[in-house]
Parts: sequence; structure tokens; C-alpha cells
Amino acid sequence: MSLPAEPTVVIVLGLRDHVPEHWQTILANKIADARTVPPLEKDRLSCDAQVAVLEEVLSDISGPVVLVAHSAGVMTTVHWAQRHRRPVEGALLATPPDFETPLPDGYPTPEALRDNGWTPVPRTALPFHSIVAASTNDPLADAGRVADLARAWGSSLVDLGPVGHLNPASGYGAWPRAEEFVRELGRNPSDRTA
Repeated sequence: MSLPAEPTVVIVLGLRDHVPEHWQTILANKIADARTVPPLEKDRLSCDAQVAVLEEVLSDISGPVVLVAHSAGVMTTVHWAQRHRRPVEGALLATPPDFETPLPDGYPTPEALRDNGWTPVPRTALPFHSIVAASTNDPLADAGRVADLARAWGSSLVDLGPVGHLNPASGYGAWPRAEEFVRELGRNPSDRTA
């Protein structure tokens, strides 16, 4: 009897450039064979382009996968799940933004998000186990709306407390809980307690 392969961790970035201090970058450097979906040079705001590059990365992986998405990467992941079928062990969906309400200055407008295919945000259950890690003071999403998304996606909701957008601007570099969530998501579904 052979043991099942360890899942490949796939990091799904948001729309902004990532820096070495971001928890996703730190996590990718700590996990052997982790893959990061490369940031787009053009069509960065296109949902279709973001979904296509995620699908391209996933098509090169033959074994089990755990997705680790942050911010707009969460939206890329849920849009991808509506269009593609591939076995996924689970997904960590950290601090999803609310693309259906106006974001702070400096972020895309609701019209730009709509015109680029991000809205409406899918609200059907994801075909894999998922954990939505939510902040109580995220400037990009109201905690109540994030809880509604988690329910619609069939995700477990974890309240992280006041962590802002869980990025370097909010004081977060390394985020050790991400490793815990990845381990939980990579376990055999019959071994899960959540």
C-alpha cells in the first residue's frame, strides 16, 4: 500500500505586487515545492486572465493541491472553481475583499471590477473544503459580508480579530497560522475535525 502524495501548495496572489515581507511570500519560501501563480504583467485587472493563469499553474500539477489565496486571489479562486473541475484538497481564503461595494481610494471602482468580470461574486458552494480567514477591521470588506460569502461558499469561517487586510501595510509579514491551516487542509478529509 502506498501513502498518498503530499499536496502541492499553490499560492494565489492578489492584484497588487507582492513583496518579500508578505506572508504568502514567506510561506512559499518555507514550503518545499510550493508554486506561486505569477503576477500578470498585462491584463492584471482582468478576472478571466487571472483565472487562466491559475488554471495554467494547476494544469502542470498531477497530484493533490491546497490553494492559499489572499485578497483578490480569493476572488480568482472562487471564479476558477465555477469554471474548472480539478481535485483540490482544500483552500485557505484569507481576507477576501468585498468587490460589490466601493473600495477605498486607490483601489478599482465597482464599475472597473464589473467591467473586468469580477462581479457578481460567485455565491455557490465550493467543491472542496475551504477556510475563510476573516478580519474584523479589514478596510476592504465588512466582516458581516465576508461571513455571508463564507456561508455561501460552504467554507469554515475563522475570525482572526482585528488584523486589517493581513498584509505588510497592516503589520503582517510572517503569519504562522497559515501553516496550520495548510496542514489542516492537506489532511485526508476523513481525518478533519473542522
